[in-house]
Amino acid sequence: MKPRTQSTLIIGTSLFIVLFTNVSFFKHVLEVYPFDSTYAPFVLSQGVVLFLFLVLLFSLLTWRYLTKPLLIVMLMTAATANYFMQTYHIIIDATMIENAVQTDLNEASDLMSWKLFAYVIMLGILPSYVVYKTPVVYHGVKKELFSKLKLSAGSFVLIFVIMLPFSKHYTSFFREHKVLRSYTNPTYGLYSLGSYIKAQSKDTHAPLTHTGLDAKIGTREKRRILIMVVGEAARADHFSLNGYERETNPLLKKEEIIDFSHMYSCGTTTAISVPCMFSIYDRNDYDTQKGLHTENALDVLSHAGIEVIWRDNNSNSKGVADRVQYENYRTAENNTICDDECRDEGMLVGLEQRIEASDKDMIIVLHQMGEHGPAYYKRYPKAFERFTPTCQTNQLEECSQEEIANAYDNALLYTDYFLSQTIQLLKKYEETVDTAMFYMADHGESLGEGGFYLHGLPYFIAPDTQRHVGSLLWLGKDFPVDKEKIRNAASNEFSQDNLFSTLLGLFDVQTEVYKKEMDILPFDRVAAKGS
Repeated sequence: MKPRTQSTLIIGTSLFIVLFTNVSFFKHVLEVYPFDSTYAPFVLSQGVVLFLFLVLLFSLLTWRYLTKPLLIVMLMTAATANYFMQTYHIIIDATMIENAVQTDLNEASDLMSWKLFAYVIMLGILPSYVVYKTPVVYHGVKKELFSKLKLSAGSFVLIFVIMLPFSKHYTSFFREHKVLRSYTNPTYGLYSLGSYIKAQSKDTHAPLTHTGLDAKIGTREKRRILIMVVGEAARADHFSLNGYERETNPLLKKEEIIDFSHMYSCGTTTAISVPCMFSIYDRNDYDTQKGLHTENALDVLSHAGIEVIWRDNNSNSKGVADRVQYENYRTAENNTICDDECRDEGMLVGLEQRIEASDKDMIIVLHQMGEHGPAYYKRYPKAFERFTPTCQTNQLEECSQEEIANAYDNALLYTDYFLSQTIQLLKKYEETVDTAMFYMADHGESLGEGGFYLHGLPYFIAPDTQRHVGSLLWLGKDFPVDKEKIRNAASNEFSQDNLFSTLLGLFDVQTEVYKKEMDILPFDRVAAKGS
């Protein structure tokens, strides 16, 4: 191969990235600025500006023998991001990076495909090999610095010169269509990675802030047991309880269910929504570091003397259960109901013995695998495959929207069965214990509407399907509340911000951190004896 300078290598790599790994960016740009006589020059200028910006960025980051390794990392990053952005129509923002960091191997395996490997090989490995094999001519330090200065300054000046004639359009681009910048690859992903690292490094050694140390409950004639089911990726509009045309809740409809039909999530990923829903902070005030360093609703219940157990058939508790009893049900070591994967109903096995062995109030959290995508067909035993044909691959773009919805709805049928089994377990104790089951999904899911799949879009642009979640409550026959009053208020709009005080209210916990106005259940509870 003919020897090249560092500048030539940087220019070639930047051009390749713009032309071949920014399909998603240009697709979204063209949706706003059509390629016609008015906008075509402006659209072309964006490609040139992005190219020059990459040249500027790479010239500032590279130096001599570090040039090749950095360019190879950029090519591999851009190729991988390009696949996920095109396949699932996602944005690589800080939340998505946090979600990826917290994804375990089992979840990651659902995303592996031959198409992913093809993208990485064609757009990552092959150009990286060319970069690796290209001989680079290195000059003296002064000459290299001067060359780098020329490349950087030239790129910067050209960016200004090219943008100037289109200043009116660029004003619109940066002010009114900010989201378009989120699709630039790999620049926005690198920016998001920096934001994520900055957020994670902030206050990492901060002490734990205690919450509700004054919590207490009065004495009662009956114990109180709540099973809190944290669902996964369950969108409200696919619940037949909410009017969906398919019968996805055939068993729950036979129970006296209180359906919260307008429940909205705190985030669009598990990594955000799960710790946020149990947090004392609302969605606008919550961030990951606050969640990690502040006690949550389960801690307050524990302070009040309530026994807390977390059973997990998902990745993990995202820090929520760090200070309570935690049991992993993702493997056959604890979960006795496993076939292709371990099933949610396995978390119910042995709960009767745990309930009977205790004389305390109890909250048992069951964290479902639920409707976790993209391999929806794996999320339920074959006996629940009622809606056919189903999408039998994790490559959702290869399936029709009907096939995707069929597989997803079958997973919801299994959730219906799991929740019904949970209720049947609690009914065994109705005579001697006040029992309740509260179900709330962490976030919703896109099933191909508008070209979007899965979840994780930034909250401000996420479709309703990713934010509007399934949620419902079952109360035992003697639970001391006015059920009809609750049922009448259940159609109001609520969010996961309400969960913190609602959980405390269900146990009549008295504490300064309880906010009655945030409690979903609109009634004055029967006062506990001795309170």
